[in-house]
Amino acid sequence: YQRLLEDIIKSGVKTKVLMLSATPVNNKLNDLKNQMAFITEDDDKIFTDYGIKSIETTLRIAQTKFNQWMKLPEIEKTTKKLLEVLNFDYFKLLDLVTIARSRKHIEKYYDISNVGKFSQRLKPINIKTAIDNENIISIKDINNTIKKLILVAYSPLKYLYPSKREEYAEKYDSEVGKGRVFRQIDREEALINLMRINLLKRMESSINSFTITIKKLIYKYEDILNKIKNHKNIEEISIFDIDEDNFEDELIGGKIKVLIKDIDTIRWQQDLKEDLTLLKSLLLKTHRVTPNKDNKLKNLKKLIENKINNPINSNNKKVIIFTAFADTANYLYENISIWVKENFDIESCLIIGSGNNKSTLNISKDMNNLLINFSPISKERDKIDINANKEIDILIATDCISEGQNLQDSDYLINYDIHWNPVRIIQRFGRIDRIGSKNEKIQLVNFWPDMELDEYINLENRVTGRMVLLDISATGDDNVINQEKATLFYRLKQLKELQEKVIDLEDIDGNITLTDLTLSNFKMDLIEYLKANPDLKTYPNGIHSTLVSDNKGIIFCIKLLKEEKSNYPLHPYYLVYVNENNEVKLNFNDTKMILDLYKNLTFNKILDEKAISLLKDKTRNYKNMNSIVEKLKTAIDSIIEKKEEVGVKSIFSRGDINLSNEFNTFEDFEIISFLVLQ
Repeated sequence: YQRLLEDIIKSGVKTKVLMLSATPVNNKLNDLKNQMAFITEDDDKIFTDYGIKSIETTLRIAQTKFNQWMKLPEIEKTTKKLLEVLNFDYFKLLDLVTIARSRKHIEKYYDISNVGKFSQRLKPINIKTAIDNENIISIKDINNTIKKLILVAYSPLKYLYPSKREEYAEKYDSEVGKGRVFRQIDREEALINLMRINLLKRMESSINSFTITIKKLIYKYEDILNKIKNHKNIEEISIFDIDEDNFEDELIGGKIKVLIKDIDTIRWQQDLKEDLTLLKSLLLKTHRVTPNKDNKLKNLKKLIENKINNPINSNNKKVIIFTAFADTANYLYENISIWVKENFDIESCLIIGSGNNKSTLNISKDMNNLLINFSPISKERDKIDINANKEIDILIATDCISEGQNLQDSDYLINYDIHWNPVRIIQRFGRIDRIGSKNEKIQLVNFWPDMELDEYINLENRVTGRMVLLDISATGDDNVINQEKATLFYRLKQLKELQEKVIDLEDIDGNITLTDLTLSNFKMDLIEYLKANPDLKTYPNGIHSTLVSDNKGIIFCIKLLKEEKSNYPLHPYYLVYVNENNEVKLNFNDTKMILDLYKNLTFNKILDEKAISLLKDKTRNYKNMNSIVEKLKTAIDSIIEKKEEVGVKSIFSRGDINLSNEFNTFEDFEIISFLVLQ
């Protein structure tokens, strides 16, 4: 980030940077902080004229609100609830620097006849299958064995002699600010938990990937045991002055080196051998599950065969198969490519990264070249290679192509393993679920582990007593290292929803998108309205409307006439909602909520004749406006009081003190418009 900012954006020729992201908001609202630094060239005060006094302060306050929202019970943790508590200057800030476009937004505001439509999403096909057809092994069996593994090969520091612990802490532990210490022994514990999870994920992916990992672990354990057996006990060596090249046989570990002589090898060997016994018992079983006995692979072949023989769009045989692991992708290619070539005369390719890609076509294995030949229409192959006449119909890939690729020539996408983050599943499907697709229908297929989803997602019951999460971030959060139980309840809900239908990013329960956090939709509605009603600008101040609603009261738009500096993003305009009891229901700091309410009440609604008649009766044909004036005074008083409150607070705070104005009076405001809710 620093290099991009200093060496490219700030140096030399004036540089414009366009940043694209499918999920700019993930775990933290502050995920946007570094991107914001690029856009503003790290100028914290650049948007002062727009009412944003400090970008950093705006983001920090929003993050605090977000943290409070995250602690709410799951039933209360809704997008609506978050939007209610966020400060309006955060929405204003994002509106200044972002363009957010969702599928719904495009369908609503754009003429898609010019660019093509979206395809109909068929209900996802969900497949659960046992690992093999002879009950040699099951995911639950493997899960139980993984629980028993101590994985001590990854925790040599745990077996240090007590007299040596302080020495290694001094060498490897590090300060991470605010008096916190990053302990390597905690890192080892985190690594062990991640290894357990990785083992289960590879098992869920394919028996082949799992077997490869088990073999690697066995080799690692045997190597350590051999090192312990053959090491020389040289007492005078210290970890501080060790020459790694000359004493390699005396050291254990990768980046963090540990001298074997400093370890209680008797205790460590005992635990290493226990793990090794369990690993070898797993390998004995997994070796017996050959491709011919692999149920999951058999089901995949059935799907492909059915798709080829019964295309959902005319003569479309194209299938994309996604997996999280290159080992699984290789395994699938080895067992699918020759089979489909011999039985259906169909070409396949494998994309797992530079130098490792493969294809049954005699063409360049460059990723872009393979994708062009898989999706020639969307990739406009005819403009690049007019002589090409063969296509690839089966694409097996890892997530290296899960973003930023137009592959909508295909209409069928298979997740051979399920990513824990539902957003990734949607991103994968987004390769074919794209505007301008030639396909009328598109199909998503998900392979699920042969166990209940609740059990699959519940880390506490499945892998360990608790999962240690290391959160070392550059987002300015206080939580430099955060250890907590992993709460994945919201992902469980999302994954269950994905079993029933394909949903958009903005529709995922608990997911926050930029379209939620900007004013873009309001502005688009206004632009469309102005096109249809160009004379709106000539309307007089004080214009009003009315409708029947359960939310009785009046929403005022008021303008401050006096010239003064203000950090309020909409200054000099203020929105206030006063209820029927003459109480301020939403003040001007709740602008986003008022706009949302206003839009929900009025958008695309025709004039409410009943409400107009009712208002005329109440005001004696607009001759008695006392009740409205009374509420207007309440609204203005709330603005004055709030501004006074902020002014007084600023006396006691650091930074600029803005008290240039005497506190305003009723005469300093004029009414722009109001909506009467009856």
